Amino acid sequence: MTMFLTIAVIVLIFVVIFQIAKASEYVAVLKGEEVSRKQNNKINGFLMIGFLVLGLIGVWYCNKLYYGKTLLPHDAASVEGARVDSMLWVTLAVTGIVFIITQILLFWFAYKYQENENRKVFYFPHNNKLEVIWTVIPAIALTVLVVIGLRNWFLFTGEPPQNAMVVEVTGKQFGWIYRYPGKDGAFGKKYYKNIDNATNSLGMIWEDELGHDDVVMEQTMYLVKGKPVKLVIGSRDVIHDVGLSHFRMKMDAVPGIPTTLWFTPKYTTKEMKEMTGNPNFQYEISCDQMCGNGHYSMKGVIEVVDQDEFDAWMIKQKAYYLTQFPDKDPANKPAADSTTKTAQVKPAVADKKTVVKL
Repeated sequence: MTMFLTIAVIVLIFVVIFQIAKASEYVAVLKGEEVSRKQNNKINGFLMIGFLVLGLIGVWYCNKLYYGKTLLPHDAASVEGARVDSMLWVTLAVTGIVFIITQILLFWFAYKYQENENRKVFYFPHNNKLEVIWTVIPAIALTVLVVIGLRNWFLFTGEPPQNAMVVEVTGKQFGWIYRYPGKDGAFGKKYYKNIDNATNSLGMIWEDELGHDDVVMEQTMYLVKGKPVKLVIGSRDVIHDVGLSHFRMKMDAVPGIPTTLWFTPKYTTKEMKEMTGNPNFQYEISCDQMCGNGHYSMKGVIEVVDQDEFDAWMIKQKAYYLTQFPDKDPANKPAADSTTKTAQVKPAVADKKTVVKL
């Protein structure tokens, strides 16, 4: 029913517009084409001024209404993200000034230079000075913006500080898998043909001992405040995109082609809850690349904590290898040995009692 009413309203609007256009044609015939054209030009000139004023008021009002709902009022949650904010503000300043000037001139000229019998049209086919001005100035401005952007890009994707922690982020339809290296500080090898959702979500090669202490998570990624983190990003199916809006970072996750990105968190999750006044605040990792029907639900949580909290959390985690091969877990062996010893002692006691009775 709602769809039918929507279609009916759209058709009615088109009919009304068509009837207004036809009525204008009839009025033009009655008044005369030239008189009607001059009147329309004058009306359009005043409408242009009206659109200019209302448009600028609308831009100001929308900014006032929605600015507080964006991430801009809050500082970037990473040290490197502050560079992105700086680039954004510079870009907004340059493009905003150009936008306001050009729009004012566009609508003002439409009003000021409307058809007038007492004014002759001045036409010139070419002007070298104007060509140079509107080519060189935009070229210089854009070059400066591009150079600043490239410098920051090379920083974010370059080598992180030596004390940086490393986390592997793998995208899948429709979620994220996080892997931390163990005490050896190295990741074990993977092979895509080994991927199995139930037993080997990353396709790890179990024979590689470097991966025996790797920790794999699928719910929350834990990071440390003030400690650089290098993300090694990949995908096990289609192209995804790691979106870290609060940290002002993003990077494609491409199957078979690992990409990297690093940044330094500035605030813990607890501190951000206080800064934003939102007790339910969570850092989010989202997919910024359309990846299928469940794209909208591909979100993850990032928990930024202090170093002590991270160390305490990491101690509680069990290596992914041991979760798949519990018999290899040293924690399970003492219990098994104890049971075996108990089982061996009981028959010996029974035999002794039997001998005594005889």
